[in-house]
Amino acid sequence: MSASISNVHLTSGLCKRIIPCLDVAGGRTVKGTKFQNLRDVGDPVELGIEYQRQGADELMFLDISATKEERRTVFDLVNNVAAHLSIPFTVGGGINSLDDVRKLLDSGADKVSINSAAVRRPELISEIATACGSQCCVVAIDAKKCGENKWEVIVRGGTVATSIDAFEWGRRCYELGAGEILLTSFDADGTQEGFDLPMVRAFAEALPIAVIASGGARNPQSFVDVFEQASADAALAASIFHDNLFTIADVKNTLSKAGIQVRI
Repeated sequence: MSASISNVHLTSGLCKRIIPCLDVAGGRTVKGTKFQNLRDVGDPVELGIEYQRQGADELMFLDISATKEERRTVFDLVNNVAAHLSIPFTVGGGINSLDDVRKLLDSGADKVSINSAAVRRPELISEIATACGSQCCVVAIDAKKCGENKWEVIVRGGTVATSIDAFEWGRRCYELGAGEILLTSFDADGTQEGFDLPMVRAFAEALPIAVIASGGARNPQSFVDVFEQASADAALAASIFHDNLFTIADVKNTLSKAGIQVRI
């Protein structure tokens, strides 16, 4: 990425997005801490309907066991969730080819999220962007802190370290045609200790595409912090919504009072 555009954020000024996430395994929505100790939190279809009712801007569906089990995403379940939604719907997990992407789009997904497959074969990003448009291609980066302002890409549901610099990988994903980066902090995931602000800020201020912050949301103030202090374009959360600690309306009302533009 050239220096002339490295600090230009093309999505600035838009409404900030709140995105609940459905981590799905065995046909059920689950949640853990640092990708481990998964617990059942509900039916994906019912949760999708409820989050749309609460005012979610988008919905993320991640089949978190697909890659580790070396199988494709559950297309029937995706179709069942999509049938009840009128908001943008992103699906990830087990996507290995352009054929998988097309099947997911035919099943009702609006965007696809790729992670391990992109690391294994970066050309897949360009293939999706060329065939379906960059706006359809979300690259998920699971990152683990490995030094001062340094993060390493981890794959296969957080089970495999890659020695790849996460920030440099984010730059390459943009250059290959990714439309958005879903940036998840392994260290913060499920802890409810707040988003990893230094990590999100490093990506959001350097990349000219949207960065979705993920991992660690504690309360509505966490969203204020990640938008005001780290320049995220969107924020994703699971635990605080699944456990009914806060609603999406609670988060948006807090953001609005803080002067942050959201769709109410």
